[in-house]
Amino acid sequence: MSARVRAPELRGRGWLNTGGRELTLADLRGKIVIADFWTFCCINCLHVLDELRPLEEKYADVLVVIGVHSPKFEHEKDPDALADAVERYGVHHPVLDDPELDMWQQYAARAWPTLAVIDPEGYVVATMAGEGHAEGLARLIDDLIATHEAKGTLHRGDGPYVPPAEPQTTLRFPGKLVAGPDGTLLVSDSARHRVVELAADGETVLRAIGTGSRGRSDGTADTATFSEPQGLCLLPTHVAEVAGYDLVVADTVNHLLRGVRLSSGEVVTVAGTGRQWRSTVDDHAHDALSVDLSSPWDLAWYDGKVIIAMAGIHQLWWFDPIKRTAGMYAGTTVEALRDGPLAQAWLAQPSGLAVSADGARLWVADSETSALRYVEDGVLGTSVGQGLFDFGHVDGPAAQALLQHPLGVCALPDGSVLVADTYNGAVRRYDPATDQVTTVATDLAEPSDLVLTPDGAVLVVESTGHRITRLAPGALSAAGANTVDGPRHRTERKPTALAAGEVVLDVVFTPAPGQKLDETYGPSTRLVVSASPPELLVEGAGTSTELSRRLVVSGSVTDGVLQVTAQAATCDADVEHAACHLTRQDWGVPVEVDTDGATRLPLVLRGLDAS
Repeated sequence: MSARVRAPELRGRGWLNTGGRELTLADLRGKIVIADFWTFCCINCLHVLDELRPLEEKYADVLVVIGVHSPKFEHEKDPDALADAVERYGVHHPVLDDPELDMWQQYAARAWPTLAVIDPEGYVVATMAGEGHAEGLARLIDDLIATHEAKGTLHRGDGPYVPPAEPQTTLRFPGKLVAGPDGTLLVSDSARHRVVELAADGETVLRAIGTGSRGRSDGTADTATFSEPQGLCLLPTHVAEVAGYDLVVADTVNHLLRGVRLSSGEVVTVAGTGRQWRSTVDDHAHDALSVDLSSPWDLAWYDGKVIIAMAGIHQLWWFDPIKRTAGMYAGTTVEALRDGPLAQAWLAQPSGLAVSADGARLWVADSETSALRYVEDGVLGTSVGQGLFDFGHVDGPAAQALLQHPLGVCALPDGSVLVADTYNGAVRRYDPATDQVTTVATDLAEPSDLVLTPDGAVLVVESTGHRITRLAPGALSAAGANTVDGPRHRTERKPTALAAGEVVLDVVFTPAPGQKLDETYGPSTRLVVSASPPELLVEGAGTSTELSRRLVVSGSVTDGVLQVTAQAATCDADVEHAACHLTRQDWGVPVEVDTDGATRLPLVLRGLDAS
C-alpha cells in the first residue's frame, strides 16, 4: 500500500458551468471527486463523458465530476471554442480550463482521457486511463461512500454545477449535410438530437425528424429520438426500394445506424445493438443488428455498400442495407497514420467521407492525424498529413502541407477534393493533378462538412456558427485560391526520457472491487506496441497477451513516439450472472533517448492508491 497522496490544487485559466465561481478542493471537501482530463477533439474523451452521465445522476448528492480540459490542438486552447464544446457535448458539470496542461502534469496524466478519483478528505485514491471504467467507478464510489459515511467525512447535498443559459438558434451545432430530393437539404442537427429538412436556401425549416430530445426510440418523425446524430447517406433509389428506407443516419452517441423513410419520416434501427464496441469484428458478414458499433461519424455509398467512418475505434466499416449485414472494412483499431492494405492500415478517428465523381476513390478526413486520406484498389493511402502530433495551416506541395483536425470532405467533378479544415476555420482544396493544397475560404466557424449542390454551388456546415453557408462565387477558381504559409504546430507534451537498450514497459491494471480478470472469451489482456519512427524500437514491437513487455530502445534515434494500446477484460466475481467488462486505452508517449533515462516505463490503465 503506497502512502496517501494529497490531490494537487485545481488551478487554471478559468471555470465553466460554475456561474463564474472559481472552485478549490476545499470547496469540494466531503464529496467524492472525479477529475476527468479530456480534450474535446478526442473521441475516447467523448465516450467517457457518456460513461460518466449515469454515475453523475445516480450519485448526484455525493459525487462531483470536474472536467479538466487539457488541449491537444491549438484551436482547443481558445476559451470560446471550449465553451462551444462544453455546450455541444452536453457537459453538465464544472469544467476547468487548463490550456498549458499544468494540471495534466500535476496529476501525471499521460493520455486522453485520464480519470483521477479524489476521496472526501482530498486524497487521490485511484487513477485510470481510457474507456470502460464506469462499472469499476461505481464499485469504488460505493466503497468510498461506506467508508466515509462511517468516518463522518462524507457530506451529502447539491454540487457546484450551474447550467448556462439556453441558446435560441434554428440549428444547434449541425454536423453533416446531404442534398436531399427536390432541391431540399438534410442536416444532422446534432446538439438538438434530430435530422432537419431545409429548403434550398439552407435556412427555412421544412420539417424535423426526431423529437429534439436525447434518446434511441424508433417511430414516427414526431416520436423517434436520436443522440447527437452526425453522418447522413442517401441510398441509391433501387437500394432504397428494397431496404424500405431512403436515408441512413449515423446515430453517433447511440452507436447505431438508423434508417429514415423520407416520404413518412418513419425511423427504424438498421445496424448496431446500442452497446459500444468493446471487442473485435472481422471483415466477414455479420447480422447488422447483432454487432456493436462505436461512434459512427460519417457515411458514404461506395463500392456497392454504405461505408462507415467508425471514429470511436479508428476504423472504416461497411453496411449492406439489402443483405442487412455489416463488418470491418479498413483499419486495425490502432490509432495512428500508416498506409497499406486495408486490413493492415492505421487510421485515427476518421470523421468525414466522400466519393470521387468516377466512383473509384473514397476520400477520408482522418481527423486526429490532421490528414486527408483515400481508399482505392484495396489500399489506404495519404495525400496530406504527417501524423498524430503535426498540424497547422500550410499550403503548397502536399508533402509539406498541414491541416488541423478536419472533419469533412467533398469530392469535385474535376477530381480535386475540398476539405472542411475544422480547427483552422477554413475550406482547403487538394488537387491530385498538381499535388498541391490551397485555401479557398477562411474565417469560418468550425466547418464540419461540405456539399456540392446540383447547381454547382458549395454549401458549408459552420458547426459553431449554427448555420449553413454558401461559398462565394469564384472561390473555387484559380483566381479565388490562396496559398497560406501559416503556423506549424506540434503537440507538445513533456517527453519521457528512456535509456537506450533494455526498457521494461509495464501497463498497470488493478481490477475494480468485486471484479476479476476474465479468460472466458480468450486471454484477458492484450498489449500492442509500435513506434514512430519504427527505428526507435530495435525489439518489442508487436502484439502479446501480457501487460508487461521487454523493449530494446535504439541508441541511434534521439526521439520519437511509443504507441501503446492495452486492454483488460474483467467479470464480476462470485455472482451467479456475472457481467463482463472491457477496459481499453491508446497511449502516444513522446520519448527522448537519454543515457540517464529510465529503464522502466509504467502506464496506468487502472491503478489504486495512485501516487
